[in-house]
Amino acid sequence: MATAKKTLVIVESPSKAKTIGKYLGANYKVIASVGHVRDLPKSKLGIDIENDFEPQYIPIRGKGDIIKELRKEAKKASKVYLATDPDREGEAISWHLANLLGIDLDTPCRIVFNEIIKSSIKDAIKHPRKIDLNLVDAQQARRVLDRLVGYQISPLLWRKVRKGLSAGRVQSAALKIICDREKEIKDFDPKEYWTITAEFKKGKKFSAKLMEYKKKKLVVENKEQNDKILAELNTGSYSVTALNQKERMKKPFAPFTTSSMQQEASTKLNFNTKKTMLIAQQLYEGVEIKGQGTVGLITYLRTDSVRISEEAKAAAADFINEKYGKEYLGKNVYSNKKKDIQDAHEAIRPSNISLEPEAIKDSLSNDQFKLYRLIWCRFMASQMTAAKFDNLQVEIENGDYTFKTTGSKLLFDGYQRVYKSSMDEDKDKILPALEKGELLDLIGLGGEQNFTQPPARYTEASLVKELEEKNIGRPSTYAPIVGTLSERKYVTREKKSLVPTELGFLVTGLMEEYFKEIVDVNFTAGMEDKLDDVEIKDLEWKKIIRDFYGPFEKELEVADHAIEKVTVEDQPTGETCELCGKPMVLKTGRFGEFIACSGYPECKNTKPIVKTIDVKCPKCGKDIVARKSKKGKLFYGCSGYPDCDQSYWYKPVDKKCPKCGALLIEKKTKAGNLACSNAECDYKE
Repeated sequence: MATAKKTLVIVESPSKAKTIGKYLGANYKVIASVGHVRDLPKSKLGIDIENDFEPQYIPIRGKGDIIKELRKEAKKASKVYLATDPDREGEAISWHLANLLGIDLDTPCRIVFNEIIKSSIKDAIKHPRKIDLNLVDAQQARRVLDRLVGYQISPLLWRKVRKGLSAGRVQSAALKIICDREKEIKDFDPKEYWTITAEFKKGKKFSAKLMEYKKKKLVVENKEQNDKILAELNTGSYSVTALNQKERMKKPFAPFTTSSMQQEASTKLNFNTKKTMLIAQQLYEGVEIKGQGTVGLITYLRTDSVRISEEAKAAAADFINEKYGKEYLGKNVYSNKKKDIQDAHEAIRPSNISLEPEAIKDSLSNDQFKLYRLIWCRFMASQMTAAKFDNLQVEIENGDYTFKTTGSKLLFDGYQRVYKSSMDEDKDKILPALEKGELLDLIGLGGEQNFTQPPARYTEASLVKELEEKNIGRPSTYAPIVGTLSERKYVTREKKSLVPTELGFLVTGLMEEYFKEIVDVNFTAGMEDKLDDVEIKDLEWKKIIRDFYGPFEKELEVADHAIEKVTVEDQPTGETCELCGKPMVLKTGRFGEFIACSGYPECKNTKPIVKTIDVKCPKCGKDIVARKSKKGKLFYGCSGYPDCDQSYWYKPVDKKCPKCGALLIEKKTKAGNLACSNAECDYKE
């Protein structure tokens, strides 16, 4: 008897395939394309400019076996459903798959779901649709535009500056923003000012700041002015002249979008954008939960929308009523920043609100737990009532001088019962009972010198916020953009700050001079709107490319003739080459920075950059240092090599295992962040 044909479902990742396969059962076969299967070639531009910018897609190198398997399974299946991610890129992957597998684009072969839970998957299977060619074209327009910019300016930078550099439509605009901020900081002229504070006592001590003189804002500019005012304030009396008491409501924040999740994870969890997206992807695709199997924990992680489904709202309302009480249930309405945004999927939220973070903590890695708790709490808070505060504003006068202070008391915690944003800094500041007209006892008076501060350097979080506010790129691209800026040595990191290098300034200067529009924030934002219009308003994508490429081609020609070869000086290390006596300098290779002789090619002496970690080798007592393998992978080894071959793939700490005496290493496990370096020992903490 012939075996019944199965329905084939193609997703992007193997872990997603595993989760979805569990929900669909024996009549379905779920396999993964492992991301893209076709793309523009890496070795050339891959766009036929003479043929109206037709992209020349080819199967991705190394994907031959996967494509062969996909074709074989599609051929024997009764139906093929394409279940790639519910965004532009996912739609484009489905389109490429349809072309490779010979699927008719007029057939309803596309299924989408915002969360990987059984009900959503089953519902998606019941409602297949055609591939949305507007979404595909919007993705093609971005891909082609980025390829034209990157693959034509980057080789120019290689010829004129040095190999390995790159430029890009969004990358170059982001770098200019960082460089402009650094210029602001360097050009900043600090201004002196003084703050005068009075301390009073009525049962308890409290303070107030001098704010006005003759009912006008007062700025104390120097010590002479400060001393003169203090002398005047040491005479006369202090009386309460105004009391303004009112209730203040603080509303909860909207549930996370991709951008706000990246910002909050950076601020509260110290995660960079790449790490945040990686862990969010794991939570979305599914995690093995004890007693439940593989479960998708959050909705789709790439979204600009704050919309929440009615089902999710109802589930949250039931949970809040039961756990916290009906007084905590809010009726909040959130709107998207861009009114014409295509609202394809929801804000980021837990797929099942009843899976509380603490209840499944043992099934998650430490980082997964932290991010899931952040997402769960933010969503829960978004559905709760505002926090209520009792605010008291007090004015205290001495002659023509007015001091002001504010007291605050939390009356009802509302959403703050479960979540406080990094922007929530409310702390009770209780003032004593005061009456209008009463005199106060002054117990202290002083002035403090201050200077105005320059704007802060961008962190990953603040850069993401700036890019989003200026409508540059899309949140899903922010993590790779920041990564590229670091990899190209355009920026370095000082703690959390992004600091442009000399190379970053040099490349930005060339871009500003010869490709003004590429780095112009308004042009880049306007281009983003046009690209959105392909998706939203059915705008022809090739027209956008045509309009852009005419002027761009002329700029390329001018730049190629006008830019002279730029020599980027290598940074001296202060060391001398032990072979020839010439200075050693910092160089950058395919695996990062290293030290080399400035006499190259006559002298080819090189050595790695050695960074000590304040841990001694347990074998010989010398320093353990950070090194890189021949393939560029970071490891930790004894500085006495080759005499001592002690090494670790994970960073060791200056602490010994209580079970076997070997060094502990920084290795995140479900038990904690440390584990024994001895493979035969199972100690963790």
